Amino acid sequence: MNQEGIDRINTLYHKSQSVGLTDEEKAEQDRLRKQYIADIRRNMRGTLNTISIQESDGTITDLGKKHGNAENEKG
Repeated sequence: MNQEGIDRINTLYHKSQSVGLTDEEKAEQDRLRKQYIADIRRNMRGTLNTISIQESDGTITDLGKKHGNAENEKG
């Protein structure tokens, strides 16, 4: 999500606290929040997929290869 979308989320939040939102604005706020959360999850998954752990026996476990398909399994 770009900065414009984040700014819009914040604007709608502040408006909801002061004067309230119309039904259309509530729907927009919900859509933007869901998009923001999906983007955060996608970024986190990408970051976690690049992690490798060195085990006590010296072997390297690539977590992206081991668990990288978890996102696809959920849907």
